[in-house]
Amino acid sequence: MDLRLTAEERTFRDTFKTWLLANLPEGEHSGRRETDPDYMNAMRAWQKKLFDGGWAGVSWPKEFGGRGASPIEESIFLGELASAKAPERVGVIGEGLVGPTIIAAGTDQQKSEFLPRILDGTHIWCQGFSEPDSGSDVAALSTKAVLDGDHYVVNGQKIWTSFAQIADWCLLLVRTDPKAPKHKGISCLLVDMKSEGVSVRPLRQMSGDSGFNEVFFSNVRVPVHHLLGDLNDGWRITITALMNERANLGSGLYMMFKAAMDELMAKARELTQGGVPLAQNPINRQKIAQAYLELEIFKLNSDRALSQISQNAVPGPEGSILKLYWSEMNQRLVRTAMEVLGDRAQLDEFDQGRWIYRYLRSRGNTIEAGTSEIQRNIIAQRVLGLARSY
Repeated sequence: MDLRLTAEERTFRDTFKTWLLANLPEGEHSGRRETDPDYMNAMRAWQKKLFDGGWAGVSWPKEFGGRGASPIEESIFLGELASAKAPERVGVIGEGLVGPTIIAAGTDQQKSEFLPRILDGTHIWCQGFSEPDSGSDVAALSTKAVLDGDHYVVNGQKIWTSFAQIADWCLLLVRTDPKAPKHKGISCLLVDMKSEGVSVRPLRQMSGDSGFNEVFFSNVRVPVHHLLGDLNDGWRITITALMNERANLGSGLYMMFKAAMDELMAKARELTQGGVPLAQNPINRQKIAQAYLELEIFKLNSDRALSQISQNAVPGPEGSILKLYWSEMNQRLVRTAMEVLGDRAQLDEFDQGRWIYRYLRSRGNTIEAGTSEIQRNIIAQRVLGLARSY
């Protein structure tokens, strides 16, 4: 594994850093305020600015409006965004998950209709995978679509759907053959969220966010030409989408976690207990050192995965290793921060509420994008080649 930057990669990094320095919006961009229309408009404006600057969909092929960036260049891009504490990209699901899936499986009409609008922020996407009664077993979904002339009629419910409350379109998994084995009777539809019969109910989390949602479909009519891929071939589409999701989740996260780690160390040096800086307490020092080591292990694993993707181009099941590690590592990191900083860290008034927010929000890390249990099963079966236990 050799991740020393080439001359081309250094040029890519320096070009983007120069652009970012000149175009980064002013003000505080951390946190999620999904119920604030001004914040949502600002996120759309940021997506449009990235698009106008040629920095939207950097890893997409140039023929579809991207830059054709390599996996290492995409990692550089995401890392620089995180390091600069840039605004959240409202098009992240469209760019990182839906777009690559349409590129891989879509018709020419679907590519021309959707891809440009993903890049410029006109269309915000969500993914309708999880359901209330199927847990992390996506293939057990029961939302159904029945063919009626030149439309599919969709009925059912999805849950934990990020961005659904502001999304224009949904990558939706439905059951189109109830008699087929559960992995064989699934299809994938591209659904207009403004369609009659679609309703969204935000779910308020203990962190104060309402970014996850329940979505209900009641006799929603979807044109046949919005079927993505072949009929009943939705499981293959699902695997493509999920591998892209887990591969993209690993990139750029290190810089975000490192920023939190740096803030923790700075606060430990600044704050005192009994007149002694928190950083001089040997127990605190041990906890912080452990968190720092785990963060660097994550970086090494990310670099290894990046090297493999650079050689193979297509993300594989190894992405589950990264997802499992970072989700549990981040929970340990923010728990360490709460222990070191003490009771003050539980207050919204302390440090703009960053620490209590990070702690509460981290509880969802081991559930979202596939639970830790699911990731361990994937690693056992598809990476290590172990037999199924059931």
